[in-house]
Order: sequence, then C-alpha cells, then structure tokens
Amino acid sequence: MSDSRASKSMTNVKVNLVFYFFLLILSFFSRSIFLSSLGDDFMGLIGTLQNILSFLNLVELGVGTAIGYVLYKPLFDKDTVKINEIISIFGYLYKRIGQLIILLGIILAFFLPLIFKGTDFSNEGILFAYFSFLISSLIGYFANYQQTLLSADQKNYVITIYFQSAFIAKTLIQMALSYYTKNYILWIAIELPFAVLFSILLNRKIKKVYPWLSSSKQAGKDLLNKYPEIVKYTKQLFVHRIAFFIQYQSSSILIYSFVSLKTVAYYINYTIIVNKLSSLTAGMMDGTGAGVGNLIAEGDKKKIIGTYWELMSFRYFIGGVLIFALYYLIEPFIVLWLGREYVLEYSVLLLILANIYISQTRTINDIFINGYGLFNYVWAPVAEAGISILLSIAGGIYMGLPGVLIGPVVSMILIVGIWKPYFLYSKGFKISIWPYWRSIFKFLLIFAVAWGFSSFILKFIRMNPENGYLQWAIYATCVTAIFSVVHFALMYLFEPGMRKFFKRVKKIKFLSL
Repeated sequence: MSDSRASKSMTNVKVNLVFYFFLLILSFFSRSIFLSSLGDDFMGLIGTLQNILSFLNLVELGVGTAIGYVLYKPLFDKDTVKINEIISIFGYLYKRIGQLIILLGIILAFFLPLIFKGTDFSNEGILFAYFSFLISSLIGYFANYQQTLLSADQKNYVITIYFQSAFIAKTLIQMALSYYTKNYILWIAIELPFAVLFSILLNRKIKKVYPWLSSSKQAGKDLLNKYPEIVKYTKQLFVHRIAFFIQYQSSSILIYSFVSLKTVAYYINYTIIVNKLSSLTAGMMDGTGAGVGNLIAEGDKKKIIGTYWELMSFRYFIGGVLIFALYYLIEPFIVLWLGREYVLEYSVLLLILANIYISQTRTINDIFINGYGLFNYVWAPVAEAGISILLSIAGGIYMGLPGVLIGPVVSMILIVGIWKPYFLYSKGFKISIWPYWRSIFKFLLIFAVAWGFSSFILKFIRMNPENGYLQWAIYATCVTAIFSVVHFALMYLFEPGMRKFFKRVKKIKFLSL
C-alpha cells in the first residue's frame, strides 16, 4: 500500500488501541457485575436474543459490502458526483431493507414465547428486550447508512470514536443500575436512547468530514438502474451472508437447543474474552480492506501481491500470538474472574482455539477476494454452511457442546483453508497457487517451532496465575512476551513479507512523529 493508505490505516490503529484497553477492562468488570446482579440465565437470554436478531439482519443481503466495493474507484478518483449517487442508492436500498426487517421482526415476535418457553422470564420482559434491540438495529438502516463512506475511505476511526464513547457511557449506566437495583428491565431500557444518541452525533460528524455529501433516497431509487453491478453483487453476497450467519451466529441457538441456556452464558464468557482479543487484532488491521480495494483499483499487480504477503505474514504472526496466549491464560482468567465452576471442558477450549486461528488467518484472503469484487462463488458458502450446520447438529446430539463447535471448524478447514486461496490465486491474482502453499507450510512450521521452544522456556517460570490478578498479569506478560519475541524473530528471519511489513510500519511511524 502507498504511504497515504498506510498512514490512514495507522490512524485507525491508534484510535482503536486507545479505546481497546479501556474497553477490555470495562467489559470484564461489567460482565461480572451483570452475572452476579442479573444472573446467568438473563445474560444467556440476552446472548440468544441478539443471535436471533442477527438472523433478521440477513435481510441486509450484503448491500453494504457491495456498496463499499463500488465506492473504491470513485474515492480513488475523487469523483464526488458518483459518490453522492452511490450513497443515495445505498440510502434507498437500506430504507427498503429496514421496512422488511420491521415486518419480519413483528412476525418473529409472536414466536418468542414458544422459543423461550420454560424460562423464568415473563413474556413481557422478553418482548421488551427483543424490541429494544430490534429498534436499535433499525436505526442503522434508516439513519446511519452514510457511515459506509467513512469505512470505504479508511476513516473507521471516526465511527470508532463516536460508537465506543456511546457504548462506554451506556455500559457504565447499566452497571450502576444492575448493581443498585438488580432490575433487568432498567438494564434493557438503556439500549435504545444510546443508539439514538450515537446516530445523531455520528451523522453530524459525517456532514463535517464530507460537506459536499448530499444523498437523496428518492434519487437513489431513480439511479439504481445506472449501477447494475450493485444489484449483481448484492445477489451474490446474500448467499455469503447466510453462510456467515450459520457459521458465526448460530452457535448460541444450537447450544441452547442441545444443552441449556446456562451453558450459553458459560460459552459466551469464553467468546467475550476471545472477541475482545480478536478486536485488538481487528483494530490493528482496521481500514486494510478499504486500502486493499484502493490498491487493486490502482492496478499494479506486483505491488498488490507484495502487499498481500506483507499482510499475510503479519496476520499469521498475530494469529499465532493470540492462540498461544489464550491457551495458557484463558482458563486461569475465567477462574479469577467468575470462578472455577465457569471453566468449560478442555476439548471445548481446543475447538475454540482452532476456530479462532482459522478465523484470524483467513482474513487476508477474504479482504483481497472482496477487493477484486469476486463475489460470484456462491456454491462455496452454501457448502460451508451445509457442512457446518449438519456436523453441528449431529455433534450436538451425540457430544453436546464440543459437538456443536466441531461443525464450523471442519467447514472452515475445507472451504476457507483449502478452496478460497485457490479461488483468489486463479481468479484474482491469476498465478499458480503452489507458492502460496509453500509459504503457508513455512508459516505453520515456524508457528510450531515457536510454540515448542516457548513452552519449554515457560516450564522454568514457577508461577500460578490462579493466585490473583497480579500473578496472572505477570504470568500473562511472560507468556505473551516470550512467544511474541520467539515467533517474530523466526518470522523476520525466514519470511521476506514480515521484514517488508516491519520496515513499512517503522517508516510510517517515523513519518507520523
């Protein structure tokens, strides 16, 4: 990527990191208060409701991703007329999608008493929570659609500042209400007002960043035929969104179906930790997708492939550090945070880690596939979803929680790990796939050597991380530092992409001082 694109990415990283560490502490502290004050079943209910509502968001069809791709070229050309037209189309499409979600949401509400039959919550309380979350999500379709321009223009930091500030204020109020009143209705009542506040503040900022932006939903309806590629990409991306939902959003529903609502809460405790750490890595790569799209629009193939391997090297390094740290640290943290009774069986931890590692290392291939606008491989997400859900159901019946988690891991190995790289190389880069497999084998070998050597060193550190947060923090520092140094040294020595990435980051950091 050019220095301009890399500088924008660095700005996104800096803002994300500022919020990340504060939110990391806040989320764990708030979770413990919510669990102790409102109960495991309530947090399981909230997690399940949010997963159910994510199903409604499938109606979004992938319009946002399609619009983002179509915006890359006019943003590169600074064509404000075309940008206004595309955002107008986006506003019109999101308005129609929002109307459909309202209809489907009302229909789904009639089935909630059946879905949650046998729980200790009243139907009124469940419906109140459901509609609070539903209306909050609808604001994005009717009022916040212009924020996609910020994302496509590598200015996600603007969204981060406003969204995370509102989220922090909301969480602090919910913590106080939970601790002093132990009333879950008041906890729920805070959701919608802060969604409205975020929307108002963000749209004011968008007007300041893009004073020339003037979108019209009615004009968007008339302009839709001028951009047939939006409809084409949207149809293709809809299938991808279904696969994504099944892969990542159905776990809580399946766990509730085959195990219990309480187990959902236990599993979500793990996913909160994982998601918080994953959000750190996502924050480090924030804006990369838009930067890659802009790079591909420029058309320099040598630069494109060079950037691909820089990003791939860094992603494998970060993914390795994340997995190693979680393996040694997540269970002791659960014991300190909530108690030993919240620790899940060892096989569940291994499956969670396998899922995370594939998810972390798949990202760069997905980014480049999207950057090329290659959304037409609709059979692949269908196969991925089918394998995942069938194996999860069969596994859930015979093995419980570990069985539910097997499906996504197997489906990602087959489709994401094996097929997608072939697709990118043959249709995007249009070169042989064999250099890819040689490099990936080298990455995995480096990871294995770093793991073995770091584990050997840790045997000499006599420390029990379950003896308190200070002991855990010291141990966590040792674990992360040892593996990071060993893994980075090996990657730097044996992988040119890592050396180039490191030199680029040093250069951008120097220029920004």
